[in-house]
Amino acid sequence: MKSFLKMFFASLLAIIIFSVIIFLIFLGIITAAVNTKETITVGKKTVLVLNLDKRLNEQSSFNPLNAILRKGNVSVPGLHDITDAIRRATDDDRIKGIFIEMDGDPNGFATNEEIRRALLGFKKSGKFVYAYGTVISQKGYYVASAADKIFLNPVGMLDFSGLSVQFMFFKGALDKLEINPQVFFEGKYKSATEPFRVTQMTPANKTQTNVYLSDLYQHFLEGISDSRHIDTASLFQFANEGLIRTAYDALKYGLVDGLKYDDEVKDAIRGKDGIAANDKIPFMSVAKYARANPPADNSSKESIAVLYAQGDIVSSGSNTSGDPQIAADQYVPLIRELRKDSSIKAIVFRVNSPGGSALAADAIWRELLLAKQVKPVIVSMGDYAASGGYYISCEADSIFTEPNTLTGSIGVFSIIPDLQSFFKNKLGITFDGVKTAQYADMGSYAQPLTNIEKQFIQEGIDSVYATFKHKVAMGRHLPEQVVDSIAQGRVWSGASAIKIGLADKLGGLQAAIACAARMAHLTSYSLATYPKQEATFQKVLHQFSDDAQTKILKEQLGKNYLLYRNIKRMTQSEGETLARLPFNILVN
Repeated sequence: MKSFLKMFFASLLAIIIFSVIIFLIFLGIITAAVNTKETITVGKKTVLVLNLDKRLNEQSSFNPLNAILRKGNVSVPGLHDITDAIRRATDDDRIKGIFIEMDGDPNGFATNEEIRRALLGFKKSGKFVYAYGTVISQKGYYVASAADKIFLNPVGMLDFSGLSVQFMFFKGALDKLEINPQVFFEGKYKSATEPFRVTQMTPANKTQTNVYLSDLYQHFLEGISDSRHIDTASLFQFANEGLIRTAYDALKYGLVDGLKYDDEVKDAIRGKDGIAANDKIPFMSVAKYARANPPADNSSKESIAVLYAQGDIVSSGSNTSGDPQIAADQYVPLIRELRKDSSIKAIVFRVNSPGGSALAADAIWRELLLAKQVKPVIVSMGDYAASGGYYISCEADSIFTEPNTLTGSIGVFSIIPDLQSFFKNKLGITFDGVKTAQYADMGSYAQPLTNIEKQFIQEGIDSVYATFKHKVAMGRHLPEQVVDSIAQGRVWSGASAIKIGLADKLGGLQAAIACAARMAHLTSYSLATYPKQEATFQKVLHQFSDDAQTKILKEQLGKNYLLYRNIKRMTQSEGETLARLPFNILVN
């Protein structure tokens, strides 16, 4: 027996030592991969390649696992790295043009607006911009319409069918399962709860959706009209009558300049770039160029902080979804740090959020209010800055929005599911218990709320809604009755938001930074981006624990992953007062 135990513990010790050694080797590989500086040479006559098939986060990300798994680069550029690189390429004599690969495009309209604006600025330099695709989405085409020439595969297709929004309703399924969601909300347009309480869109929701969708579509048509020199009435006719059915239709009606295969497009680029027929074109991705040609360091001791806030607003930063989040326990101390840092003269708060926890949003709002008393705070809105996303934006000195940003949605809601009948009638499970006070078990999913309990919760919702409206009125210098008329949970486009006083100016992040510099009276300054990236070791651990599950779910569920994520979000936030958009609005 002693011999067996000796062997057992010796083997166990050997396994532990071996595991530690392997872990240290693995950590060393990661450190080496991260610390190895990539040498990138930009040659003469380089053509930048802009691929639209990947979703861009606002801020660049740090992924050390990519280097180990050979899936890409340690640094993954964000939206503003890409647009900055395009702007810098304008004056770089080594760069002769840009080639847009426009298949796909999972990005939002406001994100595409920033990319398109950078491309239009690049084109003014006289350098060429060519675009090519095989299956082109409407969003991809909108970006590509900035190009000098658009080519479509002869057997490809261009979607030009107009925009649509579709909601999924769960009430019928919940009724069959005998699940009572017990919904509380304020704002007649606050449609986030509709999937749980009705079986189709309410008239109010149809009205608001039609208005903001029409705003987005009008801007979409006007942008294409300006670039392609086709009047908006004709463009509307193409979509409304379904005239763009084949690649040849797209050519016939002037939406593309030619039907070519990939090799023929490359030949056209060679001719434009002065490259011999059989020579290789010196292509380089915009992302790689961004790493090869970073912004010049500014030695100025004065800086503007660019604080990125993307994703759902939550109280705690524990994130297992793999998606960006705005956690109050991380952003509140960070904003406080920026406020107290005397070298930071202004804060540009880049918001791309559909909202989330009202309590977390209020904590962030408070810290931004304190910061505003010390230095200028400018908000730049991305695809969304709605509900809680607007809550954290409304106190800024100035708000910049894209015309196709979705914002507003000033309203709140809460959902407390009653599962008593479901457990009893479907599963045969019952509950019983004792309590020391009448309302000690209020909100339990094992029983329905009483009328007085429902009244308590609705009063809480009303109070949060009143607070939300008051803070908007205070931050935007609007009468409270005016705020009440434009609130009610209604979603507005960025263009409409300016007209009704919820935002100040049209423009992207660069315009917001310029405004911050003016307000801080800065002529020379550096930019400091926040939040700072995690340390390597933390990042790897998070990616192993979080990303593995997320990647598996995305692969298995495909497009239904978004539905799964939304339902999970609702169940996790039961009983919490939320200031959020109706799920994620996908405009197709």
